[in-house]
Formats: sequence, C-alpha cells, structure tokens
Amino acid sequence: MRRHVTRAPAVLVTGASRGLGRGIAVELAAEGCSVAINYARNRAAADETARLCRKAAPSKGQRFVPIQADVGSGADRDRLVSEALSGLGAIDALVNNAGIAQRVRANLVDATEESFEELIRVNLKGPFFLTQAVARLWLGQGARSALPTGRKVIFITSVSANTASVDRGEYCMSKAGLAMAVQLWAARLAAENIQVLEVRPGIMATDMTAASRTKYDTLIAGGLVPQGRWGTPQDAGLAVRSIIAGHFPFSTGSVIEVDGGFHIRRL
Repeated sequence: MRRHVTRAPAVLVTGASRGLGRGIAVELAAEGCSVAINYARNRAAADETARLCRKAAPSKGQRFVPIQADVGSGADRDRLVSEALSGLGAIDALVNNAGIAQRVRANLVDATEESFEELIRVNLKGPFFLTQAVARLWLGQGARSALPTGRKVIFITSVSANTASVDRGEYCMSKAGLAMAVQLWAARLAAENIQVLEVRPGIMATDMTAASRTKYDTLIAGGLVPQGRWGTPQDAGLAVRSIIAGHFPFSTGSVIEVDGGFHIRRL
C-alpha cells in the first residue's frame, strides 16, 4: 500500500548552479518542492540558484540547500546523498542533470583518452551510480513518499545521444550511454513504483553552448530547429516540473524531447 507524506517533496538536482539545472530547480521550487542544489565548484552561482528558488517558492516551508560534490567521484556521491537527506529530510526524486562538455573539440582521429575518460566519468558513470545509491536508499525505505504518484528519477540527456558530431565524439557517446541507463533503470524500478524518464534537450542557450552561438544561430535560421529558436533553461525546467507533478503517471523509460522539433526526420 502506498503511503503519502504531508511535506514538501524533496528533489535532488545535480549540476543545478547554472544553465539547465538552475532552470529545473527554479521550476521545481515553483511547483512547491524543496531542492538540494548540487554544484561542482561555483558556490556563488549555487547561492544565486537558491535565491531564485526562494523567490519562486509558494511556501516558506520549502528548503533550498546548496551541496558541493563532483558526481564523478564515488566518495562525493555518497556525501551528496547524505547531505541531501540531512538538509531536506528526504529524497523523493532525483534529477541527473550534471554534465560537462569536452575541454577541446577534436576530430575523432585526434581525440584523447584523457578527454574520453573525463566525460564518461562525469556524464555517464556519475549519474548511473548516483541513481544506484538513491535507488538502494528507496528500496530500503519502502513506498513512503511525498509524491502522490511515486518516486522518480529523471535523466537530462541531449540530442547528442543519437546525433553524431565527429568533433565531440566522447560527448555523444556519454549521452548515448546515458539514454541506455534510462532504459535499464526504468526496467529495474518499474515494479517498485519508481518512474525513470529521459528529458532530451536540443540546442539550448547555456554557458556550454555560448562559444558556438554564431554557428547555431546560423543553423537555426536555416531551419535546423522547426520551431525556429534556441531552447531555454525554463523549457527544460517545465518538462521536469510536469513529470514531478505527476502528469505522466503511466510512463516510464520514455524520452521527452525538448528540442523544438529537431528530432523530426524531414526530406
């Protein structure tokens, strides 16, 4: 029997100090959630996310707790879960958003093992094993949750999961692996009333894409994105908010495209 808890749902969002993670955290705050705001290095940016969350929050009882941790480190992941539990009192949902781009774009014939290993460690290994840690926690607690439609894991991937860019091969492979992680965890956790969903953003206006602004402006103007604009952190946030709000109760392992139609095959 499911038991609902009367308190603000608690959501751990990785990489929430800037970009898509900030957009997600703020929308979850507006939904009435407390948020553990994970960041890797920039505490000032995480504090700004917390401020924006407090501004958006409908209840003074919500909590917004910045937590420093490198999701690619096992010790940091353990501490992240522990501090999220301490700061919020529970974890009802996990949003695996943290990710990095390669330091230098290089053609496949010039790609380095160091770059490959770094991206796989942070973008794939980190969220996979963080999900494992949170899943183990939940399986030991039973069904008790503040989310009436059950606990949730959301992976933020990228159109690069199935779109080849030969100068960012390691990034594409890390996101393709993450898309498979969604399928695996969805299959494992469905019977436990835990949904696992993938939000797949397209060309998004964040710090990560700032250096390629002119390139993508030209491509978007040429019709690459049918809706004709960049995506925003709020676009990603609204998708995650809708999942957390329980608007997809009979879905798991599904891909929610947030890309303005980029994924549509056209002649």
